[in-house]
Amino acid sequence: MPRSAPRTVALVVLVAIILCGAAASAGAWRFHHKAGGAGGVGLADYFSMGWVAFDSSWYKLIAEQGYHYTPGVQSPVAFFPLYPLAIWAVMKLGLSVYGAGILITLLCGPLAVVLFTAWARTRVDERTALQAGLLLALYPFSFYLYGVMYSDALFLLLLVSAFFLLEKGHLLPAVLLGAIATAARPVAPAVVLGLLVRRLEWKRERGERWNLWDFLPVLSGLGFGLYLLYLQQKFGAPFAFVETQGSPGWDQAPGWRTWLKLAWFQMVFFGGNNAEVVVRYVTHALLTLGALALVWPTARRVGWGYAVFVLAIVGFPALGTKDFMGGGRYLISAFPVFLTLALLLSERPRLRRGLMAVSAVGLVFLSFGFGLEKYIS
Repeated sequence: MPRSAPRTVALVVLVAIILCGAAASAGAWRFHHKAGGAGGVGLADYFSMGWVAFDSSWYKLIAEQGYHYTPGVQSPVAFFPLYPLAIWAVMKLGLSVYGAGILITLLCGPLAVVLFTAWARTRVDERTALQAGLLLALYPFSFYLYGVMYSDALFLLLLVSAFFLLEKGHLLPAVLLGAIATAARPVAPAVVLGLLVRRLEWKRERGERWNLWDFLPVLSGLGFGLYLLYLQQKFGAPFAFVETQGSPGWDQAPGWRTWLKLAWFQMVFFGGNNAEVVVRYVTHALLTLGALALVWPTARRVGWGYAVFVLAIVGFPALGTKDFMGGGRYLISAFPVFLTLALLLSERPRLRRGLMAVSAVGLVFLSFGFGLEKYIS
């Protein structure tokens, strides 16, 4: 009996975890030996060292000390509370803060990819669902789902679970998971609009009338709202997470300079940067614009609810960034685009296989780069 698509994808993800973990560990080993600070470090330690860098330190700070906020200075309020709260809870089991963060990602990331494949089966046939699952599993930035101490794995699992339950007709649990997800990342409008439009579309496909109950997804922004209330009560600034993004070093304040991406043009064309830096900025920009280009095909092939969701979850961060950095990682959350891509490539097997091969190489290469503490996303 042939394996189902989720089972096949699960095996691929297992291999990806092993390869990405080995690559990140090798990168960490090289980085720390080159820096001359690897004395007394065991081989097993390099695995965790390979998955903690950059924003991991912010999550560590929040899990251990909570939030603080100083206007005009980089502050941890920029990071939403669900993931550090989960780290804090797992730490109560006796794990270190880094061990807890990595464990959450290792549990949530693979499950999210497998569940995504199961979700895809609710929209397309088994073969196409398998191809979509493989495209997500091998996407170069999916290494953030395989161990990195970032919130992406937890966030994706909640998103996919919410939409999977929605497709099964379980509206209340879907809204509940959506509300929890909006406490993890500042993209509540995308979750609310995606669940709401998809629910109305789902009812129309079945020839059923809308009723007041079908508008329950508006409550899926509750997690976001509760964080705003917390910031208001503790710091008197409900939008402190927006203000701190404009602090020196981040420089992501809302305004024309950010919206027109002047910093991106400066970095790419006038900054005198080496090829590695230019390629990094161009790659994130192209991936972001490519995802936005898939909004219309997503509407036609997967559904308007998912198209609205992709437009919002890609569009809002794209509008709010000065240089597109992070765009490649944010695309992980725009999971419907991987199904759309699988549908578009269904009659182009050679192109699909070539894309997967290149993606797989990129996945391992970026894992090594992250362990080497290169600024990937």
